This record gives sequence, C-alpha cells and structure tokens, in this order.
Amino acid sequence: MLMSQHYLKKILSISEPYLKKTFSQGRLKEFLQAIDFIYSINKREDIVKKFSDVYIQFVKEDYQRQYQGVNEKLNIFLNKKDAGVKIIWGDCLKTIKGMKSESIHCMVTSPPYYNAREYSVWKNIDDYFRDMRNIVKESYRVLDNHRVFVFNVGDIFDNDNITTRSVWGSRRLPLGAYFIKIFEEEGFTFVDDFIWDKGEVQSERHKNGDKPYPFYQYPANCYEHILIFHKHRLDETRYPCPICGTLKVNGNTQSEIGLRSWECKNLECFERSKSNRGKRFSLKTLVTQFRQGKEYEIPTEFIKKWRRDIIKFSPVIKINSKGKNVLGHTAPFPENIPEFAVRMFSYEGEKVLDPFGGSFTSVIVAKKLNRTGIGIELNKKMFRDASLRNIKKNLSPNLFNQKIIKISEYDYDYEK
Repeated sequence: MLMSQHYLKKILSISEPYLKKTFSQGRLKEFLQAIDFIYSINKREDIVKKFSDVYIQFVKEDYQRQYQGVNEKLNIFLNKKDAGVKIIWGDCLKTIKGMKSESIHCMVTSPPYYNAREYSVWKNIDDYFRDMRNIVKESYRVLDNHRVFVFNVGDIFDNDNITTRSVWGSRRLPLGAYFIKIFEEEGFTFVDDFIWDKGEVQSERHKNGDKPYPFYQYPANCYEHILIFHKHRLDETRYPCPICGTLKVNGNTQSEIGLRSWECKNLECFERSKSNRGKRFSLKTLVTQFRQGKEYEIPTEFIKKWRRDIIKFSPVIKINSKGKNVLGHTAPFPENIPEFAVRMFSYEGEKVLDPFGGSFTSVIVAKKLNRTGIGIELNKKMFRDASLRNIKKNLSPNLFNQKIIKISEYDYDYEK
C-alpha cells in the first residue's frame, strides 16, 4: 500500500502542470476521484496502466462532448450490457449521426452495390457516391482513433447513367478505386487491398467462344476487394509514458500521417536509451502494447491464412437444391471477412459496427468472438424475420438443443 501511494503521488506530482493544462478545475477533481482506487494497487506496472487507462478515457469523454448531435436513447441502447447482439433498424446515416464520436472500436461492412439489387437503386452513380461519402464521413467520426475500417466491395458492370441511359453506356465500374478516393478524402488512410478470389467462374458471360480473336475476349469478374483503412486523427493531447506513467513528455515526429508520437522527458523514468533519450510512444502503442499477453494472441493458423493479400474462399451459398433462398437475403456476407476484421483489429469486449447489416453476419461473428456486434439495416420489413432466424441458428450451440439467443433491437425510425 505504501509503495502504491508513494508511486501514484509521484506520478501526480510530476504530471500536475500538464494535468492542469489538459483538464478544467472541475474535471481534474473528477479525474483525481476516479483514480483513487489505484492507491490499493501494489505493482508499479499495474499502477501505470490503470492511470493511463483512466486518463485516456477522460480525454476521450472530453473530446466526445464536442459533438452535439448525440441521440441519447440510441447510446443508452448501445452501451447497455446484454448478450452482445445489437440490431438497429433504420437509415444507417441517420443512425451513425446519432452515435458518440470515437465510440466504435472496429468497423466492417460490404456496402449496397450501385443498382445491383432492387432495394438499392440510385438515379446515377454520382447520387450513389454522394450517399456513400456521407456515410464514410460519419463513420470516420464514430470510429475510435487509430482504429480500422475493413470495407469489402466488388467492381461491377453497369451503366453509370451520367452520359447516357442507353445500353451502350454500360461498362466496368471500378467501385473499389472510387471508394479508396472517397475514404482518403474523408480522412482515412488506405493501407491494404486484399483480393478475395471467389473461385472458378460459373458465368458464361464474355466467353465469346465463337470469336477467338483479338479484342473479343474479356474476363468474367471472379474477385472482390477487401480494403483496409486506418483512422489517424491528429491528436495533440499529451499522453502518459507507458513506462513511468508521467505526463512529462514532448511531441516527437509523426510515426504515420496523423499519428502523433511522444518522447518521455522524465529523467527518473525506468527506461532510457544509451544516449539518455526517453521512451518513444503514441496513443496507438499505449493501446496495443498493454495488450500483448497470451489472452490476446491471434491463432497462428489464422495469421498464416491471411499472410498473402490474395486469399481464396467461396461466396455464401444462399440457394438450396430446391431453388429456395435459405438465408432470406439476396447478398449475404461470408463469415471470413468479418472474422478477419474482428480478430485482427479488435479486442474482446469491444464494439464492432456493420453499417449495412444485411443478414447480420458481422454481428454473428463478433458475438462468437466475444465482442459486441452492432448491425444497422434499413429494410426491416423485408429482412427482419429471416435475419433473426439466421442469427439464432448460427449462435445456437447445436441444432438439437438450441438455447434462446438474446437479440437486442432498436427501431430508429419509430423511436418517437
């Protein structure tokens, strides 16, 4: 107890001038009350971690208060401790606008493709990308800082309806390329493009077998993009050294665009280089390096599976031998993609959001991996019954002894 009291007091003594710059007088008082429990901790490393955790949370809360569009009812629903399966029925843009800033830890989705389904039709591709841009912009705001958005999209063959509506206006539309530009213009950093090899082509389209000549041969589309984007909002807030826990740090160079790094200037810190330089770190490393124990490890075989950026797995089979759609959705999402996103870019207990829920595969996978899955879907009347059956089926321990799966639903369009 004496050691913990002494060390926490030392952290506070060294950090006092910086705490006063970061927090208002009233907020600082709240912070000091919130860290009172640390006095009962004896291990120095645990003291530093808990101090850092509470400090980061207080800084985030202050940042979140800057946004005035929060829907309190929605956020009560999102933060309620329950079974970890949360379904929101309503327009995803309106819904995301009602969420707190930086309150989601990972995002993964596949958007409605331009005019590819009867429920996703736009006048032209400019209207489509205007809607998608607004959603990407709000997604950037709600995604936690230094976190990842995994975005699956395929290129399509269609008419953009800009030049003409005639059949000769149809062409290959590189949606993946367009989306990369939109994401980067809205603040994200493009990191990787995994190519999803969907297997052997079943379509006879473009074969032109009777014309084996130049300019007559075109490939059929058998792949989609799995695009990886980082969010790095430049945050100039001073963060505590992960070694000594003090806020006596100076800004260092950005380790990536928008990722501020810091260097400890506490000469009594326990880790200094041969040239007497302090520990260098960032908010991202504070989050990741404190979570490198055995309980956070990703299975070796899973890492090997995604070692190459061309990966092969089959699309979801939705039509059975009788020609019936067994999933009740025309564009189901394979589990491979949300599993990749959830395992690689989140921790247990965190919130994973799919803004285009569809058959809610992302929600199912998040629940299986002990995260809170949140899915937004516009077409309640069209998909609710089939989607709920799909969730219960996939989350039941076995088909013969199905326990009741608790699914929390929120109807955004009828909340009033």
